[in-house]
Amino acid sequence: MAVQDLPHGDVERKTPSIDEKYNEKSDSASVVQSVHVGDVYDDVRDIDLGADGKERPIETDVDVATRLISMEDDPTLPVFTFRTWFLGLGLSCFGAVLGQIFYFRPQTVFVSQLFLQIIAYILGRVMEEVVPGPGNPHAHLQTRDNWFGRFLNPGRFNLKEHVAITIFSSTAADSALAISIFAADELYYNISPNVGVGLFTLIGSQLIGYGLGGFMRAFLVYPTYVVFPNLLPTVQLFDALHRGKGIFAQKRRVRFFWLVFVAIFVWEWFPEYIAPTLTGISIFCLAKRDSAWFTRIFGGAAGNEGLGMFALSLDWNYVGSGGGSMGALFTPISTQLSQYFGTMICIIAFCAAYAANTWKGQNFPFLSQSLFNEDGSDYDQLSILDDNLRLDPAKLEAVGLPWFASSQVLTKIGSNLAIGATITHVIVWYGKNIINTIKKERSGEIIDPHREKMKVYPEVPMWWYMVIFVASFAMAMATIYTGHSDLPWWALIVALILAAIFLPFVVTVYAITGFVPDTSSIIQMLGACMVPGSPQANMYFTLYGYNTVSQARGIIRDLKMGQYTKLPPRATFIVQAAGAVVGSLLNYIIMKVIIVAQRDILLDVQGSNVWSGQQVQSYNSDAVTWGALGNHLYTPSGRYGIVPLSILIGLAVPLPFWLVHLKFPKLGADRVVTPVLCWTLGYLSVGINSSVFTTFLMAVFSQFYLRKYRPRWFRKYNFLLSAALDGGTQVMVFVFTFAVGGGSGKVVDFPNWALNPTGNPDYCKRLT
Repeated sequence: MAVQDLPHGDVERKTPSIDEKYNEKSDSASVVQSVHVGDVYDDVRDIDLGADGKERPIETDVDVATRLISMEDDPTLPVFTFRTWFLGLGLSCFGAVLGQIFYFRPQTVFVSQLFLQIIAYILGRVMEEVVPGPGNPHAHLQTRDNWFGRFLNPGRFNLKEHVAITIFSSTAADSALAISIFAADELYYNISPNVGVGLFTLIGSQLIGYGLGGFMRAFLVYPTYVVFPNLLPTVQLFDALHRGKGIFAQKRRVRFFWLVFVAIFVWEWFPEYIAPTLTGISIFCLAKRDSAWFTRIFGGAAGNEGLGMFALSLDWNYVGSGGGSMGALFTPISTQLSQYFGTMICIIAFCAAYAANTWKGQNFPFLSQSLFNEDGSDYDQLSILDDNLRLDPAKLEAVGLPWFASSQVLTKIGSNLAIGATITHVIVWYGKNIINTIKKERSGEIIDPHREKMKVYPEVPMWWYMVIFVASFAMAMATIYTGHSDLPWWALIVALILAAIFLPFVVTVYAITGFVPDTSSIIQMLGACMVPGSPQANMYFTLYGYNTVSQARGIIRDLKMGQYTKLPPRATFIVQAAGAVVGSLLNYIIMKVIIVAQRDILLDVQGSNVWSGQQVQSYNSDAVTWGALGNHLYTPSGRYGIVPLSILIGLAVPLPFWLVHLKFPKLGADRVVTPVLCWTLGYLSVGINSSVFTTFLMAVFSQFYLRKYRPRWFRKYNFLLSAALDGGTQVMVFVFTFAVGGGSGKVVDFPNWALNPTGNPDYCKRLT
C-alpha cells in the first residue's frame, strides 16, 4: 500500500514488498537483514537502486520503513538511568510550565517536541561528562562498576535514553484539555473546583485515552503502512545524533543539521522581531494600501486580517510545521495538494459569502471566532443562563440568538464535512488493508521489519492497558459528580464509546496522510443532543469524547516512534504515563496562578500583548452555542442548520473520487485526500495566513522535485533539514518569548522602521 505521494490502495512496485519477501522465506529475521544491507544513510545500497542502476525515489510505505529509517539496534543499551529520570522529570516540569504559560498567550504557541529533543540531547551530553560513574570519560570521575554506578553514568548518552526523555517531556508539555474547563469555570461561571477533584479529573481524562490506544495498537501501530509522516524528521534527528558515528556521511549530516539550526535561529530574529514585514510580503497591498478588499484577499501578515493570497513569507515559524502548516518538507504531496486546492475553494467561499452578506456577514468582522449580536456588538453569553448555568428561555427571548462571522460558519461546515469524509475515506481506501492486518496480527504473522526487530523486547501486556483504562474510568465517573459537571453517568459512557469508534478512523488518516481530522464539533453536537441546555455538560462530554481520541492518538504515535527507534514498548508506556501525570499536576498549578494574577486581562476580549484568554473564550463559546443553544441554532430549520447536516454530506464526498478511480485508474483520483479537501474550507479562518503560498512552493520543491529528481539528497537530508529548521525556530521563539516578547512580564518593542511599520506589517489597510 502506498503511503507518501502515491495513490491509495495497492499499487505496482518496482521492488518486492516486505510482505512478498516474507512469503518467499520462512525465517523472518533473515528477511529483515536481507532487505537492509548497509547503513540507511550510506551513499548507495542495493535496496536504493532501481532497474536502471540509479537511485529510485522514496515511494511506498516499504521504502519509508527500509530506506529512510535505520533498523540498527543494540538491545544492551540501558533505558532507565539516572539521566533518564533526572532529565525526564526536569524537562517535563519545564515543558508543562512553559506549555501552560503559552496557553494564555495572545498567539497560540506550543512547546515543540523537536525543541525538547534538542535540549535533552545537549543536557544529556553534559551529564555524560559531569556525573560520576564507571562510564564517565574522565578518569577522576570514574567509580566502581556496580549497578548503582551504571545507573548514574553507564557511559555515552544513548539513543534509548534520549527517546525516553523526549517522550516523557513532550507528553507533559501539552496543556490538558480539562484546563480549558477549569479556566472557563473560574473566569465565566465563578466556579472553583476542589483541588482533589480537579487533579483527578485531569489525570483520569489524560490517561483514559492511553488504555483505548493500547487496545488498538495491533492495527494502528505495528503495520508498515502506518507511517506517521511527521515522525520522520524527529526519527532522522535521533539517527543523526546517535547512530553510525563512524560513517563519514553521518558526520556530514550532523554538521549539516547544526549549521542549518544556527542559521535559522539567527535569521528568525528578523521576521519575528526586527522586520515583521518579512512575515508576509504582499505586492498587491504595497500597490494599493487603501482597499479593504485587497486586505481581505491579499493581506494576512496580521492576525485575522486577510487570506494571504500570493503573499511571500520568509518566517519559518509560519511556513514550517509550527505555525499552522502540516509540514511542508515531510507531509506527503497528495495531502498538501489536496490542502492547497481546498485553500483556493476557501478563499473563493469566504469572499463570496461576505460579498453576498450571507448570514449577515457584513455586520461582523471578515475573520473572527467571537459571538456577536445582530448589530455587530459582542454577545454576552452569561446573559442567557440561569443561576444553575443552564439556558433560561425567558432571557434568551429577551437577548436573542448569537451570530457568527460568515467565515466562521464556513469553517464549522468544513470541519463537519471532513468528519463525514474521514469515515467513508478510510472505509473505501484503507478498509481492506486494515482487515488484512488484523487477521495477520491474530495469526502471528509479522510483516513489518521494525516490528520484527522489536520482538527481542517484552511487549506491554494487554492487562496493563486494561488497568489504566478502568482506573481512569473510575476517576472520571467519580469526578463528573463530585465536580458538578451536570453530565449524567450514561453520557460519559456514550462519550467513550464515540471516542472508540472515531479513533481508528482519525489515526488511520493521520498516520498515512499527516492530517489530523478534528472530531470536536461532532462530539459537541452529539453532546448537545443528549444533554441539551447545559454548557457545563457539553464541556465535559467534549472532554471525554474528544480528548480521549487525542490522547490515544498521542500514545499510538509515540509507540510508533518507539518502534522506529527500538525503544522497548514497556519503557514507552511508563514514560508516557509518567509525563501525563506530571504535566497534569503542573498544568493545574500554573493555571491557578495565572488566573489569580491576570483575571481581568483574561476576561478582556482584546487581552494584552503578554496575556490573553482567547483559547478559553473560544472553548467556552463553543460550549454555549452547542450546549445551551444547539437546539436553537443547529436544528434543520435553525439559522446554522447546514452545519450538522454537513456531516452527512461529507460521507458522500469520497465516493465520486473512488468511482472515478475504479473507472479511470490513470486519472489519479485516488490521490485526493478528501478529509483534507473538506477541512480546508475553513483553513484560513484564524491567525496569520501570509505563509500559505510559500508553504505550497516549499511542498512542491521538497515532496515533488527533490523526492523525484534528487532522491539521494532527499533520503539523506530532506527530513533532517525539516528538523533543523523547526528546531532552530522553536529555540528562537522560546528565547524571544522570555527576552523581549513578554514571557517574563515585560514587552520590549522594536523601533518602527520600513520593515516594522505601525499597523499591518504587510502595509495592507487595517480592518480591525
